[in-house]
Amino acid sequence: MLEQELDLEVVGEAGNGHEAVQQVKKLRPDLVIMDVAMPVMNGVEASSHILSIFPETRILALSMYSDRRYVLNMFQAGVSGYLLKDCAYEELSRAIRWVMAGKMYLPPDIAKIFIQGYKKGFISSNTAFSLLTPREREVLKLIAEGKSTAEIAASLSISEKTINSHRMNIMTKLEVSSVAELTKFALREGLTSF
Repeated sequence: MLEQELDLEVVGEAGNGHEAVQQVKKLRPDLVIMDVAMPVMNGVEASSHILSIFPETRILALSMYSDRRYVLNMFQAGVSGYLLKDCAYEELSRAIRWVMAGKMYLPPDIAKIFIQGYKKGFISSNTAFSLLTPREREVLKLIAEGKSTAEIAASLSISEKTINSHRMNIMTKLEVSSVAELTKFALREGLTSF
């Protein structure tokens, strides 16, 4: 549908967050429509990585999750808008143009969640994105996916001792004492969908 728009051109697609980062490096698009829950690297990490390299790139998050944590994490990563996947095409088209005009886009149903959360005092900046370093978020995601210390060390090309150090730092920062609690936190924060 986007290719039918005269003023829009689809220049690439990606199947996971890592591919999205690589495609952006190669194609340098003006706008990225980013899924929040993706394999290999989730939308929060991919968006953060893209914007650290190309801060002028606009990112519009498209997700099936309306939970405030997902929305907050994406905005903390630097996205310019957030839409639910079940939105009408007209809203997607409007959001793209809104974001490309340099504005932030948040549909009324998502904005309502934020306003209610703010009134009740639920909105906090204490999210995985604000508390943990990018490497710690990466380690936490892999822990939550059930990977062993050796598997995490091999996949990140660092030592098992470093992984253990990251795990201890993560547990201290999040004030948790078990891998089960880490996994619950990762799920709640949208770092993994497992």
